[in-house]
Amino acid sequence: MSRGLSDSERLAWLRLARTETVGPVAFDHLLSRFGSAERALQALPDLARRAGRASPLRPPPEDEILQELESGERLGARLICACEPDYPPRLAALDPPPPVLWALGHAELLSQPSLAIVGARIASAGGQRFARQLATELGRHGYVVVSGLARGVDGAAHEGALATGTIAVLGGGVSDIYPPEHADLHARIAGEGGCVVSESAPDRRAIAKDFPRRNRIISGLALGVIVVEAELKSGSLITARLAAEQGRDVFAVPGSPLDPRAKGPNDLIRQGAILCEGVEDVLRSLSGQAHLRERERPYADEGEGADIDHDALREAVARLLSPTPVSRDELVRATRAPTSAVMAALVELALAERAELLPGGMVAGI
Repeated sequence: MSRGLSDSERLAWLRLARTETVGPVAFDHLLSRFGSAERALQALPDLARRAGRASPLRPPPEDEILQELESGERLGARLICACEPDYPPRLAALDPPPPVLWALGHAELLSQPSLAIVGARIASAGGQRFARQLATELGRHGYVVVSGLARGVDGAAHEGALATGTIAVLGGGVSDIYPPEHADLHARIAGEGGCVVSESAPDRRAIAKDFPRRNRIISGLALGVIVVEAELKSGSLITARLAAEQGRDVFAVPGSPLDPRAKGPNDLIRQGAILCEGVEDVLRSLSGQAHLRERERPYADEGEGADIDHDALREAVARLLSPTPVSRDELVRATRAPTSAVMAALVELALAERAELLPGGMVAGI
C-alpha cells in the first residue's frame, strides 16, 4: 500500500525501525496491527512489559533520529520508507521488506530491472575480467548491475557497469567506505550514474551482523543473482541462497575443480543453478519473465481476534519455543489460534527478548 508520509510520520517510522528488538518482521506486524508507526510506538513499552521484558523498552529519542536525518541530508542521501511510492518494487515484494533505505546518488535506478553479480573477494584475474565484461554487457541490454562494493568480483562488476548504471549495497551506512581503496569507486558510483544503498544509518560503521542483511537487499533488488567465484563457505553463497528463497534466478559461472574458488559455483550448478558462460545464458533465462509485483500489505482490522485471551496465548506460544527454530505455521497449528494472534504473541515475545524472529518465517526461543 503506497502512500506518502508527513514529516511527523516519517520521524515515527524511522524511530520504530531503529528501536531495539524491532526487526523487519516485527516492524511489519506492528504497522499492520496498529495502522501507523506513531500508534505502534505508543504501544511498544506496554507490549514489552506485558510479555515479560526485564527492562523498559524505549524507542530512540527523537533527537537521535533527527541527527540521523540531518546526517543523511548533509551527505545528499535520501531516506525511502517501505510504504512510499518510490520504494523499489522488487524489494517491497519481500516478506517482509526492509522498513527503510538510505540512497545516495541516482535512486531511480532502484526500480529499474537489475541483476546482481557477486563473488570472491580474493578473485582470480580471470574471474574479475569475466565479472567486468558480463556487467558491461548486461548494462548494454538495459540491466542495472547490483553488487556489494567488496574487493574482487564486486568491484569488477561495479566498474564494468558504471557507464550504464550500478547499485552498491553496503552493510554499514552509505558513507561507510569499505574497503578503503574503493573510496574513488564509491564516489564515482554515487556521482556518475549509480546509487549507494543501505538500510543502516548513514554514518554507521558495518559490523559482522550487518552483512546478511546487506546480502538480502542485494538479492531482493535483483531479478537474479550471478555467482562468479566463491568458496563453499562464503557470503556469496548466502546471497545465492537468499535469492532462491526470494524466488529469484540463481546463475553460477563454472570453473576448474582445481581452484577452490570454483567449488561454490560448481556446487550451485549441481544443485540446479543456471549455468552461466556468458550474457546469452542470463538473457535466455530472463526472457519472458514477469517483473515481480509489489506486495500489497493492507492494514489489519485492529478488532480482529478480540475474544482471544492474548496473555494466555502468548505464554502458550512461549512454552512451545526452544532454541531449535520452528516455523510460525507450526505454532499456528499447535495453538489452533488465528495466524494474526500468534504473530502478535511472537512479536511481543521478541520485544521482551524471549524469542527471536528469523528469516523464512522461522522463530526460536531465547
